[in-house]
Amino acid sequence: MLKSSVEGARSRPPLVTRPLLLRFVSIIGASTSFYLLLSVVPLYAEASAGGHGDAAGLATGALMLATVGGELATPRLVARFGYRLVLVAGLVLLGAPAFALSASGSGVRIATVCALRGLGFAFTVVAGGALTASLIPAERRGEGLALVGIVSGVPSLVALPLGVWLAAHVGYGPVFATGAVAALAAVVSVPGLPDREAAPGREIGVTAGFRTAALLRPSLVFAATALAAGILVTFLPLAVPSASAGVVATALFAQSATSTAARWVAGRHGDRHGPAALLLPGLAAAAGGTLLTALTHSPAAVMLTALVPALRDRGTEDARAAAQSVGGAEEDSGSGGR
Repeated sequence: MLKSSVEGARSRPPLVTRPLLLRFVSIIGASTSFYLLLSVVPLYAEASAGGHGDAAGLATGALMLATVGGELATPRLVARFGYRLVLVAGLVLLGAPAFALSASGSGVRIATVCALRGLGFAFTVVAGGALTASLIPAERRGEGLALVGIVSGVPSLVALPLGVWLAAHVGYGPVFATGAVAALAAVVSVPGLPDREAAPGREIGVTAGFRTAALLRPSLVFAATALAAGILVTFLPLAVPSASAGVVATALFAQSATSTAARWVAGRHGDRHGPAALLLPGLAAAAGGTLLTALTHSPAAVMLTALVPALRDRGTEDARAAAQSVGGAEEDSGSGGR
């Protein structure tokens, strides 16, 4: 029995391969670029507009709308041009426009840059995510997704609070340049990745998933919790006095740290007990945690919300894990486990 167990372990395909390591480079580059500027650009937009909060909302709105639109279009682009070309385009769009932010504080320019970066982020998420899934052996999917979640979570853990801190201490220009370079430097890793092979069969595309109830319900839950998280990282730095930039950086660090940990916990729970049970508790936890973030009238209140972001982020990541797991199960059943 021991011998058969050892042979079974040896027969498992390797999880970490050279292509997956190369993919980690582009994951880290894209995540660093995105999260480093995520809270900084709304601050910059508000400062450039003379303290009007609607400028920050416009910047974030342009980023999110472009991201959603790009995610809808990316599957068709991948089908036509392949993973690598779309991933390169995403990294370039995510990085290069950031250089233009320092040239002018015009609201139109900032919104345009955010829209281009939103498209780039969508390309890297959808094309890169599909490519990553193809690099993970089917029998080790749970381990692989957990590992990828950690690799993508660490840059957000560092870059989200670091961006706010750097903007307060060294200025916006160096932060924008660093975010641009992080994405553009990752382009060199893409030629070493495999490209997509044309495969007849099911229609691909996000809109096709919307017609499937098993995918639509968890996707709506995830959209609601992602919206709450977007509001937090956009308006928390604006709601707290500029003299308390260190408090904001600490709160954002706590948010990222809890999010990374919750991603792991939610994934393990879903593997053992199924993802569907996570949706309603996750949504309730996200609502309760988001409500607590309204306590921004004093640094002490902000620190209090930073100490208990697990409610919000556990809810967000539970919903994310459930949406991804249900979606993966639906895809396997529709493709015959291909």
